[in-house]
Amino acid sequence: MSHSRKDKTDTDHKQTQKQKKKFLPALVNASASPIVNSGEASLRKLKRKFYEKELIRQQFELVKMQYWLQKSGQRLVIIFEGRDAAGKGGLIQRIIQPLNPRGVRLVALGKPSDVERTQWYFQRYVAHLPSAGEIVIFDRSWYNRAGVERVMRFCSDREYWEFLQSCPEFERMLVRSGIIVLKYYLSVSDREQERRFQSRAKDPTRRWKLSEMDLETRKRWVEYSKVKDLMLEHTDIPEARWYQIESNVKQRAHLNCIPHLLSLIPYEDVIPPALELPPRPPGDQDYVRPPRDAHIFLPDLYADH
Repeated sequence: MSHSRKDKTDTDHKQTQKQKKKFLPALVNASASPIVNSGEASLRKLKRKFYEKELIRQQFELVKMQYWLQKSGQRLVIIFEGRDAAGKGGLIQRIIQPLNPRGVRLVALGKPSDVERTQWYFQRYVAHLPSAGEIVIFDRSWYNRAGVERVMRFCSDREYWEFLQSCPEFERMLVRSGIIVLKYYLSVSDREQERRFQSRAKDPTRRWKLSEMDLETRKRWVEYSKVKDLMLEHTDIPEARWYQIESNVKQRAHLNCIPHLLSLIPYEDVIPPALELPPRPPGDQDYVRPPRDAHIFLPDLYADH
């Protein structure tokens, strides 16, 4: 590489890092407190216009990050855990929305089959790990064993404690193989969770979100607090830290999580330059298209609006 090209590459890299620092002015350092957002400010709602403007800006950075992952061949796993009605689904939607769907997968596994119950516990999750340039987001993950399975007695004591011992080694193995592993836990107060449960119960369009399991776990707030604390104690490792997000106000959770996530990925701006499209080829003058009424078109129900 010539000196001029190398100097240009170095300059571009410095400019990219400078832009990232400007975009991410108030991020939590990865080695600092694992609470992404806290305090009284986390209880105040944001103005919608401000929220939407910031979200668009952050989602553009997510697009940059995905381009970099695809070019560099890096693999990314993002795990979202949290109490029921903590807002995991909405946050995941905001992350996935601007991305190329061919490069990102959402994994939300149901209860294991009879065959899967006979397998190594992590086996069915390994099948969903990312390939080069891919992002995999787990909406709940292997941490089911440390949460709902423990509280609802779906696993034995031996299986539970074996998980707490094996999980850190499993994640270290993933990191050593080159996979970036990020783990977020969404925290919501008991009062706000109850408000969301009541809202779902009254809204027929959202009632499907309220399962029988949700109603059962609603009775076990204290038990979930205990197993959460044990989970963090045993699985918050330097190679794959836990980051907690205050999610009483969903908009704040969205805007606090995305920049934090971006700060942990060493991405650069490698978006391809704008394309110059050539002129369309001339039409076939000898071809006559069939009449419009030969096909079925949906009626315009809002023609008067």
